[in-house]
Amino acid sequence: MRIPAHSVCTAIRDDIVSGVYERGSRLTEELLARRYGVSRVPVREALRTLEAEGFVVTRRHAGAQVAEPTAREAADLLEVRVLLEPLAAARAAQRRTHAHLKVLRGLVRLGQERARSGQSDDLASLGSWFHETLAQASGSQGLTSLLTQLQYKITWMYGSTVTARPVETWAEHGAVVDAVARGDAERARSLTALHAERAAAGRRPRTVAANGIVRPSQHGVNTPSVGN
Repeated sequence: MRIPAHSVCTAIRDDIVSGVYERGSRLTEELLARRYGVSRVPVREALRTLEAEGFVVTRRHAGAQVAEPTAREAADLLEVRVLLEPLAAARAAQRRTHAHLKVLRGLVRLGQERARSGQSDDLASLGSWFHETLAQASGSQGLTSLLTQLQYKITWMYGSTVTARPVETWAEHGAVVDAVARGDAERARSLTALHAERAAAGRRPRTVAANGIVRPSQHGVNTPSVGN
């Protein structure tokens, strides 16, 4: 079964972010096509998209390879996130729907329960889901897309780390949701800015192997859909 180019792009991006393809490793169309069970055409399209997003670079005589971002570029991403997330929260306070609030409150409740009981296994994924939903509640497709790409790149460069202060972190999430529910845009903005600054301060770039080893993919071959 043929996989759409968009799904191939998602699969390759996910594998880059999770470290299946190390930074600097080559990405040949033939290998990728065989790996994901598709022709080279959607792979070629996916590589163009990933190059535009900054995950892939194409070098003369060397072809496509995983990008190797600098420490400055990694730090810049955190600064951009500190600017954009408060804007998303402020807009969410003005545009959120009942469905958004229901999901956000459910995530906060679950995150707080996990944090208080010391169950940290899924806190990182819950946190990502929370921030994704908050961005969607802004009602701005462009802003949501920017924040989604930022999250991918931050995870790629820093890893999916669980905060050292999970109880406080989820209390901050809860305060943001309360402000969004009340329609208090300025409070939602200021609380999210403080939260983002604290999160950025606790981030440390992940250590990346320099051997360019390609590990087993997290995606099956000939899979009709690929999750984020």
